[in-house]
Amino acid sequence: MTDLTDLVAFRLDEQRYALPLMAVERVIRAVDVTPLPEAPAVVFGVVDMHGDILPVLNIRGRFGLPDRKIDPADQFLIAQTAQRTMVLVVDEALGVIRVPRSAFTDPAQLVPGLDYVQGVVKLDDGLVLIHNLEKFLSIDEVRTLDEAMDSDA
Repeated sequence: MTDLTDLVAFRLDEQRYALPLMAVERVIRAVDVTPLPEAPAVVFGVVDMHGDILPVLNIRGRFGLPDRKIDPADQFLIAQTAQRTMVLVVDEALGVIRVPRSAFTDPAQLVPGLDYVQGVVKLDDGLVLIHNLEKFLSIDEVRTLDEAMDSDA
């Protein structure tokens, strides 16, 4: 039996990325985001999700893509880390893909130091970068975000 992994694929510009399915709670249409003073630059702001205040992250910069404002056509990918639930702004959620673990390439073999990328998968129609949400924020960004969220409460 093949060791398969389920991933939620999404698009930023023309590149595909993915998160492990187990980390993703749901995908929704983009909504208005409230700015969060003193949050790290990677944080657009916060949204109220059924009474929970969640940080909205701008992941474009992490992948060397140009910043842009949230567009009404964008989607929010709500994902869970060990520390918190957060919202990622994506151009489009592409659905669940199932890939064999043997198809993963360690990103350290390609470009050392990309801790927030846990793997690269080659599919018939191109590459998918597997995002490591646990390592997306630096220790300083986590601390700054915690402080900003606490002061906004």
